[in-house]
Amino acid sequence: MRPTARIPSILAGLALAVGGAVVAAPSAQADAKACEQYVAQHAPKATDGAAEACYEGQIGNRTSCVSSLTAVGASKDAANSACEASR
Repeated sequence: MRPTARIPSILAGLALAVGGAVVAAPSAQADAKACEQYVAQHAPKATDGAAEACYEGQIGNRTSCVSSLTAVGASKDAANSACEASR
C-alpha cells in the first residue's frame, strides 16, 4: 500500500473507533438532584435532609438514604422511590 493511501485508511479507522465509543457510551443516569426533586414533590416536609440522604443513595448506600429520609419526615414509600431515583 502506498503511503498516500495509508493516511486516509488510518483516519477512517480512527473515525470508526471514535464513533463506536460514542455509540457504546452509557446513557445518563439519575443523580442526587432527581432524588431531591422527588422528595420535594412527594414529601415536602423532608426537604431539609434530602440533599445528604440523596447523596448517600447516589453512592450506593440505599439503606442510609431511606433511613435518613424517613427520619426527617418522608414516608417509607416516598423514601424508597426517591432513593431509587438517585441511582
